Amino acid sequence: MAEAVVTRLDGPAVEGAIAKDLARRAAAVAPAVIVLFGLIWGLGGAVSTAYAIAIVVVNFVCAAALLSTTARISLGLLMGAALFGYLVRLGLIFLAFWVVRDANWMKVVPFGITLVVTHLGLLFWEMRYVSASLAFPGLKPAAAPGPVGGSAQSRDSSGEKES
Repeated sequence: MAEAVVTRLDGPAVEGAIAKDLARRAAAVAPAVIVLFGLIWGLGGAVSTAYAIAIVVVNFVCAAALLSTTARISLGLLMGAALFGYLVRLGLIFLAFWVVRDANWMKVVPFGITLVVTHLGLLFWEMRYVSASLAFPGLKPAAAPGPVGGSAQSRDSSGEKES
């Protein structure tokens, strides 16, 4: 049992690829959300929304960096980093809010809505693209097109479709 905790993970670091994909999706949605909340709450709402989206992206990137770094050291450290890293990152999110809570541009309602919905929305959106297979850890590989004029099912050596 103790050997499993001190074992290091030597496989590919998929956390960075997933965090990069999350950041790319956040960048695609951010302008629309910022404009929408800007129309509702004014310039302060737009800036608060942009700040919240930036916090979410930095949170995911920090989580990926922490997990990929500790996985190369030991699985026990990885487990500790996953638990305590979450608590530390939660504290940093609170600190990021606390520092600017009294700024004239800070609108708490759009900031809070954006923070919660963006975290959950990006995670649920990313679930469609993450592979739960040990053969392809991380993001799912792109589907290969099927043969011309045929289906993507495999065929045996006689040309018959396998079921």
